[in-house]
Amino acid sequence: MVNMLKKIAVIGFGSTMIGIGINGFILPFHLINGGFFGISLLLNYMWGLKAGITFIFLNIPVYLFAYKNNPVYFYNGLMGAIICGIMMEMWMPLNGTIHMPIMSSIILGGIIIGLGVGVMLRSHISPGGMDLLALLLAKWSKINVGVILFAADAIIITLGLLFLQEARLLYSLVIVSIVGLLASIITSFKGIQIFVD
Repeated sequence: MVNMLKKIAVIGFGSTMIGIGINGFILPFHLINGGFFGISLLLNYMWGLKAGITFIFLNIPVYLFAYKNNPVYFYNGLMGAIICGIMMEMWMPLNGTIHMPIMSSIILGGIIIGLGVGVMLRSHISPGGMDLLALLLAKWSKINVGVILFAADAIIITLGLLFLQEARLLYSLVIVSIVGLLASIITSFKGIQIFVD
C-alpha cells in the first residue's frame, strides 16, 4: 500500500511537470519533443495523420512487448502514460499564456520536462512508449536510460529536420538534450530510492 501511494505520488508529480513543460514552454513555438510524441507530430506534419491516434498505435507494440517480458514495467508504464495524457490535457490552457524569448522558454521547458521524466524513470515508471522501451534497453544493456533516450530523441529530431526542412526544429535538439541530461543525472544518483518495485 505504501509503495502504491509512493508510485501514485511520483506519477502525479512527473506527469504534472511534463504537462506544464510541454504546454507552457514548448507548444507555443510549435516545436517537437522527443519520443513517440515527436514521431506522431512528424507524421502529422508530413501526411496529416492524427497525432493522438498515431501516438496510441505507436505505443501498442511496445506495451505488448513489455507485458510479455516485464509485467512490472508494463503496468507502471501503462499507468504513467494514461496519467501523463490526462495531465497534458489538463494543462493545455497554459499554451500561449507564458511569454518568454524562445531560447529561455525551451531551456525552462526542457528543465521542467526533464525533472518529470527523470523522477518517473528513476522509479521505473514510463511516461510513454519510447521511455518504456528505453527502460527495457537500459536493463538489458546496462547503458544509462537517459543516454538511450537522448540518442533516440536526437534521431527523431534529425529526421524531422531532414523531412520538414524547417530550421526552427533545431531548437528541439536543445529540448531533448536538456531532458536527456536531467534524466541521466536523476537516474544515476545513488541516494535514497524514490520508489522500490
